[in-house]
Amino acid sequence: MTSRILLVEDDLTLADWVCEYLREQNFIVDHVARGDLVMAAMAKFQPQLVLLDIMLPGLNGIEVCRLIRQESQLPIIMLTARADEFDEVIGLEAGANDYVIKPVRPRALLARITGALKHSAPTESSTQIITFGSLIINGEAKRVTYKNEEVELSTSLFAFLTFLASHAGEVVDRDTVFKALKSREYDGQDRRFDVMLSTLRKIFKDDPQKPQKFKTVWGKGYLFVADAWAE
Repeated sequence: MTSRILLVEDDLTLADWVCEYLREQNFIVDHVARGDLVMAAMAKFQPQLVLLDIMLPGLNGIEVCRLIRQESQLPIIMLTARADEFDEVIGLEAGANDYVIKPVRPRALLARITGALKHSAPTESSTQIITFGSLIINGEAKRVTYKNEEVELSTSLFAFLTFLASHAGEVVDRDTVFKALKSREYDGQDRRFDVMLSTLRKIFKDDPQKPQKFKTVWGKGYLFVADAWAE
């Protein structure tokens, strides 16, 4: 089935080019140029993915991302004019799945979109229930509880936590994580999963100076410690 993509971009020259390119790739595309028009456009168009610029009139992209996340877990790819870690961190924490730095490269954009749509589709592994002590991850309901309290996670954080938990006791390298969650190889520079690991530590009160639940093994990767959840 052809996927529907909503592009939110106030640069009309760029928007026309992106819309034309994506339609050539057999996507159905709608476009709005203001952040305060997004929710109405979503209700009418029912997209399966949103391409969302950060700097928008009416309502900025970060605020729009948070609004979308209140109603939907569909993939959101942020567009940013700067290779700025601040934009990256804020965007991911607001619930974005990925980001693309302008100027937009067609094949790179297509790869991000294809990967995001692929990983948003339900799979057998995404519907299982994973339990470690007081941590329960319900893949089908996209719900996490810890110490009998529900934990609110963005789509990206939920996917990362689920992946780590499904490889509990194993050190998973960054390349493996990128291939599994982003459908591409690690480029040696992208720190998004380091940022996400720090965010998970904050959420689950894991001391970053002496982490017990989520460990970073220098030069190797990430480790989810199964025994640390038995409380």
